[in-house]
Amino acid sequence: MPNAPGRRAWSRRQWMQWATGAGAAAVAMWRVPALAEGATPPPVPKELTPDAAIELLSKGNQRFVEGKTFAPNRNMARLKEVAPKQTPFAAFLGCADSRVPTEIVFDQGFGDVFVTRIAGNVADPAIIGSLEFGCLVLGAKVLYVLGHSSCGAVAATLKGDAVPGQISTLYQHIRLAAKASQGNLDTAIRENVKHQAGVLAEASPVLAVLLKEGRLKVAGGVYDLMSGKVTQVSV
Repeated sequence: MPNAPGRRAWSRRQWMQWATGAGAAAVAMWRVPALAEGATPPPVPKELTPDAAIELLSKGNQRFVEGKTFAPNRNMARLKEVAPKQTPFAAFLGCADSRVPTEIVFDQGFGDVFVTRIAGNVADPAIIGSLEFGCLVLGAKVLYVLGHSSCGAVAATLKGDAVPGQISTLYQHIRLAAKASQGNLDTAIRENVKHQAGVLAEASPVLAVLLKEGRLKVAGGVYDLMSGKVTQVSV
C-alpha cells in the first residue's frame, strides 16, 4: 500500500503510476471469466438434421461439465426475439427433479429446447401429447429422454412401498424397467430411459410418422447429479 507508516509520501506521479497499474489489473481480472466462457456460439442452422441436433446437445453438456459454457440466448434480446414464435431444435422428456435444469445442463437458452418434466420422466398421455406438439408443430429434430442418477421415483418403484396421494400412479409406467433391473437402481434408471423412449416411438402415431420420415430421432441419456455429465443410453 502507498504511504505506509514509516515511508515518505508518494509524489503525484507515483500515485498516478500505481493507480494506472492497479486499474489495469482490476480490468484484467474482471475480463478473465468472460474470456474463459468463450465467444458467442454460432447460431443453430435452420436446416438442422436430427444427428446434428444430438451433437449440439452433446457439445453443450461437455461445455457445462468443463465449466466453459457459452450460456447462449439468455438475455432480453433473445427473449424478445422468440416471443412471437418458438422453433426449438430439441424436445425433452425429463424428470421434475429440481437438480436437473435441462437448459443449463445442455448449455442452451430461451427458445432452444422444448421441455416437459414429470417425476420419473414417464411418458403418460399428457406428456406424449405435449411432445407431439413440440415435434410436429414446433419442429424439434430430436426427442430426448433424460433420466438422472438417484431418481426417487424409480427408487420408490423398486421398493414398492405404500405412498400417500397419487404418487403410486407413477409406478405403472416404471414397473417394467424395475423388473428388468433385478433390483439395481442404476440399471433401473437406464432401463426406464429405454422403456419411455420406446413408448414415445411406438405409442404415438404422430411421432412414429416423423421417425419413419427421418425428420425426428429419439435419443436418451442419464444425467449424473455429482458430475453434471450426461451419459448417452442406446434407445
